[in-house]
Order: sequence, then structure tokens, then C-alpha cells
Amino acid sequence: MTTRFELFSSSIYGIYRDILKIQRDEMIKHGLKGSYALYLTVLHHNPEGLTATQLCEVCDKDKAAISRVVSELEQKGLVTRVSTRDTFYRARLKLTDKGSMIAERVDRAASIAVEMATKGMSDENRKIMYECLGLIAVNLRGICKDGIPEE
Repeated sequence: MTTRFELFSSSIYGIYRDILKIQRDEMIKHGLKGSYALYLTVLHHNPEGLTATQLCEVCDKDKAAISRVVSELEQKGLVTRVSTRDTFYRARLKLTDKGSMIAERVDRAASIAVEMATKGMSDENRKIMYECLGLIAVNLRGICKDGIPEE
């Protein structure tokens, strides 16, 4: 008999693995790493730019990961820092024209992938699914922070 834990864990892991493959397959078309997909689409949806700190929060990544990715995206000419004479984390990060072009393609592909992944779901079920995923994420963060309570 499959337990709820096994079903939950294997489903979440399988979804995550498939998302990574889709990102990798799409980004390789542009000569980029799969992990760049999230950063490019987030910046695409924030044309006024985001600080590195804001990008950390939106993408749920730590500062070290953001620093590495932003540096790589800058080297590839996809992102630029809007000078503020402040620290790295306060400068606004914006897509370059080249970055915007790629981000637009990736965003379009991501929208198609999400549409296909949720095919057959009603709008109401889709809304409930996102609410449930949000609740699960919050609850799991709490467990990671506080630990599993002893019985």
C-alpha cells in the first residue's frame, strides 16, 4: 500500500524533475542553462527592474545563488545593472534587448507548458490547486524552520 508520504513525495519530485527538464530543453535552444529560465521570466515580468534582494525573494533563492547567476547573465549580455553607486544588492537589474528577446521566447514557452500541464482542469480546480500549493509551501517552510513536532 502506498502511503500519503510516498505519493506526495514522488508526485512533487516527479513534477520538479519534469520542470527542470523542460527548462533545460528550452534554454539549451538559446545556449543557456535551464536555471536561467526562472530569472529571465521574472525580470521579463518586471521591466522596471528588480534589485538582487528582490530577485532573491521572488525566486526563493539565496544571495550567493543570485550573485552567481546575475554575474553569468551580465557576462552573456542578458542583464545589466542600473548604476546607483550603492551595493550590488541595491542596484536594479534589467534585461538587455538581447535578454528581453530571449525572455519573451522563454515566457511564451513556459506559458504553453503550464497550459499543457493543466489541460483538463477547470478554472476552479486550477485556482484550488494554486491555493493548495501555496499552503503546502508555507507549511513546509514552517516545518523546515521549526522542525516536526514530537508527539
